[in-house]
Amino acid sequence: MAVTIKSAREIEFMREAGRILAEVHEELGAFIRPGISTLDIDMLGEKLIRSYGCTPNFLNYNGYPASICVSVNNEVVHGIPNRNHILEEGDIVSLDAGLIYKGYHSDAARTHAVGNISEDAKKLIAVTRQSFFEGIKLAKAGNHLHDISEAIDDYVSEFGYGIVRDLVGHGIGTQLHEDPQIPNFRQKRRGVRLQAGMTLAIEPMINMGGWPVEFLDDGWTVVTRDGSLSAHYENTILITEGEPEILTIC
Repeated sequence: MAVTIKSAREIEFMREAGRILAEVHEELGAFIRPGISTLDIDMLGEKLIRSYGCTPNFLNYNGYPASICVSVNNEVVHGIPNRNHILEEGDIVSLDAGLIYKGYHSDAARTHAVGNISEDAKKLIAVTRQSFFEGIKLAKAGNHLHDISEAIDDYVSEFGYGIVRDLVGHGIGTQLHEDPQIPNFRQKRRGVRLQAGMTLAIEPMINMGGWPVEFLDDGWTVVTRDGSLSAHYENTILITEGEPEILTIC
């Protein structure tokens, strides 16, 4: 497994790619409300990304037809925006977005409430977000990759939620998906040793019910097999000699 260590110059490009994406997510989050379509979100996201002189890295990636993955309720990831899919009061919607700045990628996801949502849905979103932060407590040079996986699993399992196993986090840099793969659940092996200069996309995908998922006929949209709600939280991080640096938070 060839894991890329970024140079100081590359890290600065990654920082800027992350900073811009964080601002895009802030604006998209403020836009979420009942009555808009998932295509409205995608159109705004692409406009914002290009306004910063960047390119949406999801658009046409392996044939994906949009710039923002918009996944609603039981859709886990890779929902395809559609003008006829209108957000309703009580929905939850996950936005997964990324961009390219001077040849370097950033990737981040957030799950938002659409108007007033149930207490159970609020808890799922909060636990999913916190599981990311529990994981990166172990994202330090000298630790091992799967220490992150174990920490996420330990935290989420206390709540009885399902941790998606078919999709994982990844390295990131000049490519959207680089080595290593980063599971959000406990592994038998420790994984590679973390080194300063690694850039990783950590992304817990958590279901209110069981962990199994399936793909819809569109070839992209992943849904929970049992129809339960799903939440997604992701950031691009930098491994340092000390605490990890989160590149995609304002």
